[in-house]
Amino acid sequence: MRATAMALRQQQPARIVVAVPVASAQTCDEFRTEVDDIVCAVTPEPFRGVGQWYDDFSQTTDEEVHDLLARATRKTQEAVSPPQ
Repeated sequence: MRATAMALRQQQPARIVVAVPVASAQTCDEFRTEVDDIVCAVTPEPFRGVGQWYDDFSQTTDEEVHDLLARATRKTQEAVSPPQ
């Protein structure tokens, strides 16, 4: 997420907001210096790991990530310049 925030910062967006469903309070605090806003829905103490908060926390494959990014890109392009 830090790498993504740094890459986005180079694009000079108006704001960078990170939102996560669960994280350690320390991680959320550290991110406050790297992004404009961070929303951490739950910051349990003690925090042991994200995976304990999900029924299924299986890893996302590289192929799934590429497919999701390609779909998001298409949707963004369609929103910016709808087909004529």
